Amino acid sequence: MRDSSVLKRLRARCLTFPETRETSAWGHPNFKAGKQTFVAYEIVGGRPSIAFRVPKPDADRLMSRPQFFATPYGRGQWVSVWADGKLDWAMVDDLIERAYRTVALKRMIAAMRSDASS
Repeated sequence: MRDSSVLKRLRARCLTFPETRETSAWGHPNFKAGKQTFVAYEIVGGRPSIAFRVPKPDADRLMSRPQFFATPYGRGQWVSVWADGKLDWAMVDDLIERAYRTVALKRMIAAMRSDASS
């Protein structure tokens, strides 16, 4: 998959969190906190998108916005945003952090707090 400017920016943001890494699965980049995937960049129906693992209430709320859609494999726990138009990066950053916190272990979240205070 060609590294788009969206993917480069997404990668830079996701990899700032403690114990994160990028892997490739199902033909696209995935970002993991420990063993759990929290964000993915993928092509859906020929269009680039970013998928976030979020609590179901957040997914339900986001689905009311036109740029969001149900991630095909999400079982109600994932929501995706189209990444081929103008992105609200403040919102994307917030969703990345929410997704990370959804799957991260307590020690990872504690490390975020200690990183922020140093």
